Amino acid sequence: MSHYDGFYSQLTAMGLPDWATELKPLVESRLASDAHGKMPVWQAALAALPELDVDDIDLSSGVRIGDVTSISQVERDTAADQLQHFHPWRKGPYQLLGIELDTEWRSDWKWDRVLPHIQPLDGRTVLDVGGGNGYHGWRMLGAGAKLVIGIDPTRVFAMQYLVMQRYIQSQQHYVLPIGIEELPENLQCFDTVFSMGVLYHRRSPLDHLYELRACLRSGGELVLETLVIEGGLGEVLMPEARYAKMRNVWFIPSVETMCLWLQRCGFKAVKCVDQTVTSLEEQRATEWMHFESLADFLDSDDRTKTIEGHPSPLRAIFVAKAP
Repeated sequence: MSHYDGFYSQLTAMGLPDWATELKPLVESRLASDAHGKMPVWQAALAALPELDVDDIDLSSGVRIGDVTSISQVERDTAADQLQHFHPWRKGPYQLLGIELDTEWRSDWKWDRVLPHIQPLDGRTVLDVGGGNGYHGWRMLGAGAKLVIGIDPTRVFAMQYLVMQRYIQSQQHYVLPIGIEELPENLQCFDTVFSMGVLYHRRSPLDHLYELRACLRSGGELVLETLVIEGGLGEVLMPEARYAKMRNVWFIPSVETMCLWLQRCGFKAVKCVDQTVTSLEEQRATEWMHFESLADFLDSDDRTKTIEGHPSPLRAIFVAKAP
């Protein structure tokens, strides 16, 4: 029995049986043993984690699953070794069975910036676009969401989600290994849609905004977080080559430009509710993500610039309503 079987039933109950039918073979193929070169390793590591029922779960103040008393020290060391097979751990942090997964991003800091400015999630159906391993989805569930669907095509992130799901056993949060372009057109069924850290990776940012709008019910809320630059209306940075060593950064607008894009795509009540410079404490290499990170992406002599000479990462959060 697939972990996602309960999800397909929920889609049918939501009046989306065709999507459920299309989604099942797609998800199965994406997570099959031959779907990725590392999939057999990930599947073996997942199966090797201790089997136990965990009652002590906190999703509201963080993502904490069990504690140091849940398993023995030997079992904990063995589990930590298995968890390293899922490297890189980018979004978190997680506390799992007394193991501190200190991820590259302090995603809890972003969540603390977002939460005060959005509509309460109690009872809402939520879509988390580009949600990675589901960290923010778990926090959305902890904030009262009825159902959270995360989508991210990166296979290892789906496997990291299944690690946590092994113990949380939630029927209200699912991470699907698909991209937004693989969603049915005009779903118009979500109360809240999150797109955090995605827009600047899209070749057509306006098309992405229309895709997000098509997922929302009328009056639903968009929560969008993206890189921005300082500047006025109409100003946009399009890097000639890379931005902070990333190849796939296309457009970084000013706050005023981003607001205009949202308005031109039909969104109402558009507001920028936060701007924060990404610090070396919020994004950094750790024992759970030992590739290069922000310190390697910035000019070592001038931390206000990327290694290419662009302005260093400034992130903004926008909220808006679907018409």
